[in-house]
Amino acid sequence: MSQHFETLARVGYGARGLVYLVLGGLATASAFWGGSQEQDTSSALSQMLSLPFGRILLGLVALGLFAHILWRLAQGLLNADDVDEDAKGLVTRLGSLASAGANLFLALSAAGLAIGMGGGGGGGGGEEKASGWLLQQPFGPWLLGAAGLIVIGAGLAQIWYGLSRGYAKRIDLPETAKPVLDPLCRFGLAARGAVLAIIGGFLVFGAMTVSPEQAGGTADALTYIHGLPFGSLLYGVTALGLFAYGGYSLVQAFYRRIATHKVQGALRSALT
Repeated sequence: MSQHFETLARVGYGARGLVYLVLGGLATASAFWGGSQEQDTSSALSQMLSLPFGRILLGLVALGLFAHILWRLAQGLLNADDVDEDAKGLVTRLGSLASAGANLFLALSAAGLAIGMGGGGGGGGGEEKASGWLLQQPFGPWLLGAAGLIVIGAGLAQIWYGLSRGYAKRIDLPETAKPVLDPLCRFGLAARGAVLAIIGGFLVFGAMTVSPEQAGGTADALTYIHGLPFGSLLYGVTALGLFAYGGYSLVQAFYRRIATHKVQGALRSALT
């Protein structure tokens, strides 16, 4: 059971990595060679569909993302990573649950495209769909505002996690690969953390205005970055950072320490 759940977690990290490699590649291409700046996770899924055996690839990605959701739920609900029972640990676990929710819409989009239902087209990425759905629930603006604050906290934490090399506590990099993989992981985490913090700001603004159009996702965050002073440069750096984050996810798939004893114990208790 423990080995199977570890495999599930690693497959999930790999699927997320593939999505971000494609997303980062699309954004980098638009930054350096022109084209649309409206890049998000749905764009990445649609691009996969155009590849040879694209539906099969998307089906595998969807399965991997569902595996990632299960791992995120285990991190959030069962404290699979055994984080401290303090405010920082609580924010970390809430961030895992928020990630599970956002990835659910992404996985459904990938599955819809794989079976020909067009689940990833045109409607925005997983973040936009998740925020729109949340806003329609009872006390939706309050829930969306709380989610936005959690996402902002997760983004800032991810920036610090990368810059301080906090990620290294759970990843055993080969010594020969450290000179390349360490900067890759730090850069990817910092860039994705910045994008997350901006998305969190959009979510809070969407909650304040009770407007799902204001609760933007990755594409809106990249557009916002492009509109800043020196925006073209910042956009290009962020695009490369998202590509690096895809590489970081693959590093997690291969080298992350995954402790499954809490998950195994909880499952054993549930089955007995």
